[in-house]
Amino acid sequence: MKTGRIIRSLSGYYDIQIENSDIQRARARGEFRKSGQKPLVGDFVDFESENDEGLIWKIHDRVNALVRPPIANIDVAVIVTALKEPNFAPNLLDRQLVALEAAHVTPLIYFTKVDLLDSIELEQAKKVAEQYEKIGYRVMLFNPESPEVSWTDLKVYLKDQVSVFMGQTGAGKSTLLNHLSPALGLETGIVSKALSRGKHTTRQVTLIDVDGALIADTPGFSSYEVFDFPVEDLDDYFPELADIRNQCRFRGCLHLNEPGCAVKESVTVGDIAQSRYNSYKAFYELIKSQKPKYSTDNRNF
Repeated sequence: MKTGRIIRSLSGYYDIQIENSDIQRARARGEFRKSGQKPLVGDFVDFESENDEGLIWKIHDRVNALVRPPIANIDVAVIVTALKEPNFAPNLLDRQLVALEAAHVTPLIYFTKVDLLDSIELEQAKKVAEQYEKIGYRVMLFNPESPEVSWTDLKVYLKDQVSVFMGQTGAGKSTLLNHLSPALGLETGIVSKALSRGKHTTRQVTLIDVDGALIADTPGFSSYEVFDFPVEDLDDYFPELADIRNQCRFRGCLHLNEPGCAVKESVTVGDIAQSRYNSYKAFYELIKSQKPKYSTDNRNF
């Protein structure tokens, strides 16, 4: 029995990299489908292989997993965020951060389009970066005067880690990936063309080694329409709210209309950014208005 990490999936086959960097191909046992399990890129698995094709017998426990793209055991998600064209959208950034917090994935905020800012806008952008750093997030502000340094700094941070990239359309995500490695753009193009199905394209994830960093070749994902957790858990995923919620007068405070709320007081004095609190309230209303999801799996009937 061998153990390795899945680095690519395609049409029911999985390419598995073992310790000596050798890559072997295998299928998943039928029992996985019966139990509702499915191997994901990033999974560590036990498998047997003969004559260029093997069989996966066991999926190791996952640290985390994402649905879009389907990948497991991610160390960091790089949120590529434009400061202009399109204009910076704190609500979208906060939505991505909350979703990653809920999935137990470490985010890195990478601000782009700095070269489009005037001096006043640049100072405001630095304040925004400092605001997120104060919360505890890792932030990188692209330096147009030394682009190679910015890309090198990102490569160094990602070394020996599994990463995915995300960001709204036009934020510069694909450009950044191709600067990190031309192979990423090449692989993405090949997969897209091979799997195109009219207007709908199935994106298969592949982990590519870029100077010791494993980077998913998918362009990632840009939005979250549904938060899949109870509304009472929302403040768990705002670190600055979670840090002080025990100071609220009432246990279980939702930080909306309750008296003696430490969160609202912190917003008033500027310790918590108004934009972050606005996002919290917007997400609260979003979760409250979500319709319950019901399983369509016939095995449940």
